[in-house]
Amino acid sequence: MLKLFKKGKEPEILRDELGRRAVIDIRQITKMYQMGDVEVHALRGVDLQIYEGEFVSIMGPSGSGKSTLMYILGALDQPTNGAYYLDGVDVSKLDEKQLAIIRNKKIGFVFQSFNLLKRTTALRQVELPLMYGGVSGRTKKAKAALEAVGLGKRLDHLPSELSGGQQQRVAIARAIVNEPAMILADEPTGNLDSRSGTEVMQIFQTMNREKGITTVFVTHDPWIARHTNRVIMLRDGVVVADRKVATPLVAGETERPSEAEELEGVFQEVYYGGKEEEYN
Repeated sequence: MLKLFKKGKEPEILRDELGRRAVIDIRQITKMYQMGDVEVHALRGVDLQIYEGEFVSIMGPSGSGKSTLMYILGALDQPTNGAYYLDGVDVSKLDEKQLAIIRNKKIGFVFQSFNLLKRTTALRQVELPLMYGGVSGRTKKAKAALEAVGLGKRLDHLPSELSGGQQQRVAIARAIVNEPAMILADEPTGNLDSRSGTEVMQIFQTMNREKGITTVFVTHDPWIARHTNRVIMLRDGVVVADRKVATPLVAGETERPSEAEELEGVFQEVYYGGKEEEYN
């Protein structure tokens, strides 16, 4: 737990059946927006735990609360009510300065659009989170992160000199360089061709399986979700399904089926496996 914040009452550390502690522990989170005279309830009492080393995807249609939950998980927004413990820190009680520290120290972000600086080399891009955190030995750590994603020979390249897949690898290296508690990826393969998307997914799976990095994908793509170990589905601001994927796909080993087959597969495996009252 970060020692930068005053200690309050310590939360109960939840663990799963394997003894892994909860990296993400959300308790009765609600989020309400005021739009004129109308109250919009984006989240309606969400309870959710994600444990060390899990690879999870969060899905939901437009208006389900998926994006709102992503912003709260990423400490980019605060819930209206409820508690959010990230690696033992109650994020829902922090001010803006403390949230910025949490984002830098505890969360590695990967976005669909890469979010790289146009005139900055790959090495410097990855050094940025270390600079903001005042970390020493930045160049060595940034180089190691780039080598981990297969870009050890592209250290001095600008984004314009890299393919889309390589740019996303730089973004992944930047996300992991601080050794965060989790990686939060928002449609990380959405702007990539199928080959580059597969390569990026292979990197995420390797990091998760070999290094135990807790990874959360926010996606609308059932095919991507089937490469993770657990799928959480939102609808109307509540969790309507939370299921483990029995046999996660291994990136590069299975050809992508048609869209109809993808939807049928994930719905049969995840969505329709719940209790009858979840679908009323």
